[in-house]
Amino acid sequence: MPVYKAPLKDMRFVLHELYDSTAIAELPGNADFTPELIDSVLEEAAKISEEVLFPLNQVGDREGCTYENGVVRTPTGYREAYHTFCEGGWTSISADPDYGGQGMPLTAAMMVEEMFCSANVAFGLYPGLSHGAYVALKHSGSDEQKKAWLPNIVSGKWTGTMCLTEPHCGTDLGMLRTKAVPNDDGTYSITGNKIFISAGEHDLAENIVHLVLARLPDAPAGVKGISMFLVPKFLPREDGTLGPRNGMQCTAIEHKMGLNGSATCAMSFDGATGWLVGEPNKGLAAMFKMMNTERLSVGIQGLGIAEVAYQNAVAYARERIQGRSLTGTKAPEKQADPILVHPDVRRMLLTSRAYIEGCRALAGWVARELEILEKSDDGDAKQAADDFASLMTPVVKAMFTDLGFEIASLAVQTYGGHGYIRDHGIEQYVRDARIAMLYEGTNGIQALDLVGRKLPQDGGRLLTRFLDPVLEFIDAHQDNDALAEFLPALSQALEHVQEATGLIMEGAMTNRDEVGAASVDYLRLFGLASLAFVWARMVAVAAPKAGEDGEAAQFYRAKVQTAKFFMERLLPQTGALLAAIRSGAATMMEFEDAAF
Repeated sequence: MPVYKAPLKDMRFVLHELYDSTAIAELPGNADFTPELIDSVLEEAAKISEEVLFPLNQVGDREGCTYENGVVRTPTGYREAYHTFCEGGWTSISADPDYGGQGMPLTAAMMVEEMFCSANVAFGLYPGLSHGAYVALKHSGSDEQKKAWLPNIVSGKWTGTMCLTEPHCGTDLGMLRTKAVPNDDGTYSITGNKIFISAGEHDLAENIVHLVLARLPDAPAGVKGISMFLVPKFLPREDGTLGPRNGMQCTAIEHKMGLNGSATCAMSFDGATGWLVGEPNKGLAAMFKMMNTERLSVGIQGLGIAEVAYQNAVAYARERIQGRSLTGTKAPEKQADPILVHPDVRRMLLTSRAYIEGCRALAGWVARELEILEKSDDGDAKQAADDFASLMTPVVKAMFTDLGFEIASLAVQTYGGHGYIRDHGIEQYVRDARIAMLYEGTNGIQALDLVGRKLPQDGGRLLTRFLDPVLEFIDAHQDNDALAEFLPALSQALEHVQEATGLIMEGAMTNRDEVGAASVDYLRLFGLASLAFVWARMVAVAAPKAGEDGEAAQFYRAKVQTAKFFMERLLPQTGALLAAIRSGAATMMEFEDAAF
């Protein structure tokens, strides 16, 4: 059976020591969120993750959701767990108190979300999509819409979805065909078909609020003619009670590779009543507020799965005995040594650990900037935070999910043949992790967004929001002996980023295929450099405490040792990635189509 224990010690390190949670508490509305309060919330989140959600993870995978005559039922235990989840206030932790939320800082809420993803990512999609709908409505809805709809979404009484994809269009939303015809009473009749709708139909909540992209009769062609509509499963009456069923139906659920506990639905809208959200023909911009939130959350899904997969790989490596150490017997009282003694097993475990802890630290940085963007009164600080979050969103989404899949695969490799069979529950993590690289924009699309949009935006201003802090850190720590063996590697990675950026921008002036050819390699290069920076920052915090006595010092020594592994064994990939970028687009684009 799989195991999971929330990594609270590491989460506290990131929140309190690396990024100083007291600074976040100084932002408007955050005064009550002391480190002590945040720690107590994390402890409660760990309990519900370990004791309620995690035991249902394999149940959901085995049973899946069932569909019959438009009705979708979630796996055994999901309904009870969802009610417990809502009663505990977990649907509302980072939402605005004006709508019943708790207003918790995003830096802490992101750690809570990671725990839910580790424990049961399929379950977590139901409240996760609802939070995305909350974000979109809060940003683009009218005051009347916010008052009418947000409290029930925040409480979890109602859930939310995003309805974008159609059978003929996914990434290219300019081709969508769903229609919205205005009615005399100010509502709209929505007609069309959507597919791949996570949580589109289920038995957890009494109502489901769909945010649907559709076209008005006089809409311009392409993405400039898309509007967003609020379309509930049941139409509420004036007194707030639920009235008749709206004109929509789930026509099927997908039979998937993974995430079986999450209902992925095909939805048919047949003259369903909806309300316009935001301005006509501006729906894509409104939906992107939701999608950017979801992209960061999907990145956390990758991190969450990586953490639980790593924990199980470590547990198995300690227990499984096989062969003897290359340098002599380490467990003479046993028939063989634990596989933990073998260099290749340690390589896999340290690779997983270095990526996980680095990604958690990077997520903490992004969350901190998002908190500033949301709550600061300082206009310049908000602009800088917006720039940084925009730059890092595709990196977090793509790199975290790529690594989540890679680490889940390494966990299976650690188990050997026992990982490939279902008995141990490890192969599920590979299947569950795979979708995160695809939905909310495939990782190739994220790479194009980073290179094609974010790098050139405003004359490269967004990139400076990353480069400037790194250069300042390197300059400030030139005389720090603890960082003497780390700064050269970080500096070289930064040089690789700068050279790659120049090559791509120069190539794009004559051939746009150069952007596409370099994008995936560039995103990984940039991501590795970002991890190198946060690892250097972690060493600056941990090294002074690593020489002390006791268990706490062991934690800090492990931080420094993991950073050393990352810098020496993983970060050198940036050189190979730069070499690939230098090669240009010719080897890809000159290959004859007919030869494929």
